[in-house]
Amino acid sequence: MALDGMMLSLIKDELLLELKDAHINQIHQPSKDEIVINFRTKSGSKKLFLSCRADCARVHFTENAPENPPTPPMLCMLLRKRLCGARLLSIRQIEFERILFFDFEATNEIGDRERLTLCIEIMGRYSNIILIDENGLVVDAIKRIDITMTKDRVVLPKIEYTIPQKQDKLNIVSDSIDDIVKAVENSEKSLEKAVLSSVQGISPIICREVEHRVYKGSTLQNELTDIAQILNDKNSTPTMVLKDENTPFDVAFMPITQYGDTLITRKFESYSKLLDSFYYQRDMAVRMKQRSQDLHKLVSNLIERFSKKINIQKQELRKCEDRESLRIKGDLLQANLYKISKGAMFVEVENFYEENSPLLRIVLDPSITPAQNAQKFYKAYAKAKTAEQMLKIQIEKAELELSYMMSVQDFLSRATSDKELTGIRLELVEQGYIKEHKNQKQKAPKALPPLEFITSDGFTVLVGRNNKQNDQLTLKTASKFDYWFHTKNIHGSHTIVLTEGKEITDTAILEAAQICAYHSKGRDSSQVPVDYTIVKNVSKPNGAKPGKVIYVSYNTVYVTPKLPEQSE
Repeated sequence: MALDGMMLSLIKDELLLELKDAHINQIHQPSKDEIVINFRTKSGSKKLFLSCRADCARVHFTENAPENPPTPPMLCMLLRKRLCGARLLSIRQIEFERILFFDFEATNEIGDRERLTLCIEIMGRYSNIILIDENGLVVDAIKRIDITMTKDRVVLPKIEYTIPQKQDKLNIVSDSIDDIVKAVENSEKSLEKAVLSSVQGISPIICREVEHRVYKGSTLQNELTDIAQILNDKNSTPTMVLKDENTPFDVAFMPITQYGDTLITRKFESYSKLLDSFYYQRDMAVRMKQRSQDLHKLVSNLIERFSKKINIQKQELRKCEDRESLRIKGDLLQANLYKISKGAMFVEVENFYEENSPLLRIVLDPSITPAQNAQKFYKAYAKAKTAEQMLKIQIEKAELELSYMMSVQDFLSRATSDKELTGIRLELVEQGYIKEHKNQKQKAPKALPPLEFITSDGFTVLVGRNNKQNDQLTLKTASKFDYWFHTKNIHGSHTIVLTEGKEITDTAILEAAQICAYHSKGRDSSQVPVDYTIVKNVSKPNGAKPGKVIYVSYNTVYVTPKLPEQSE
């Protein structure tokens, strides 16, 4: 999906209707490619979201503003300094180019008024957000482009801003429809690609829709005229195309019929609601991945290290399985010392541990006495026996470490906010996996509460966000006759049903198990086994890692993961 110039013109009108003469109240930069501007308007506060990320560059109002980092980036500080308090004068677009210019009247440090322009260029991997002064010079940009990157267009502070080179295409509003039809008909490309290469600011989905309608009996003239009419009259239809009820596929500014019944279409009341809904889930996942990259790398490396360690130790353990043969050889040598001459290379003796067995050949060290050879086998046996005991202990510890790291990895994959990431990071610091430098010590932020849900029959369900919170929830928050749920042999969150003295219902058990399965590694599976019991039957072994508990007298239910509406 690409935000085309035609839809951008409709978004521009929608934004200007709300923001004309509005003042900037605050500016945030949630990530390196995103800016959120909080406007104070006559109708209240509005948050404008601008993104120049290659795969989803866009601009619209948002109700799902991303979390802000603890320390604002330098560009964010610059934008605050120059634009906070500024009044929006206009929003401009050059024909149907995918560029919007937000013109502001601001006040500089000495109190003089100045005109500043914030420009967003929506051009795939070349997308950018640029602040321009009243002389047309670049103040700064999210993506600085110097001469080593391209010779065509430099974007650096104090360099004159120039618009990207325009494509040689026709404007569906200002140019003749007949000329556009001729340009399309003269092309040797398919109808869809011919429209795309001839018309300015049109997206592939609209080109395919034109082709579809023409093949259904309409004419190219009529379809292009209808699009021009939509853009002139501002009588568009914000439309989302979905693969299923929860999987957005594309967006358009007019009804889409080309997919028939194979895909779903949904109309929205505004382009901001359309784009906010389209990108919300995907953006959240990408943003969390970026912010948790260092934690993911740390945890993945530790998982790999523990896995290798366990494999090596198990190989060594298998070698110890033959230790009894060492003791037997020592015994046989001891019993046959009188037969063995010093300096012998080997000896063949009767193996009295096995009846009717052939003579056993034992290789000797000729540099030592027969008795010393026997002691050598006894020492090797004792060493193998001790090694076996130690290896079993070390393998058990490593497997616990591996299990703990895999549980942390699961929580990382499900984190949806910076505070959740901070909670996981602090947990790893406390467990000694991350070294905290003295000069980096900061006051720990207030921990997030557990996730909270309500079953259809009124029981409260609490879900832990990390291992540390799992312990808190199970061992301190829950009373002994509340119910505890956890996926069977699958990493996931502790889930508690607060009974408040009431008898739990079958409905509450089923729905709590579905919630528990959803907050586990089995989220994308079906028929996930979930164990449940009263909290009284759950305990924590001494010295166990956070989140590790044991439980008895439990039942198991098989469910498909499902998430009800969150109450908070």
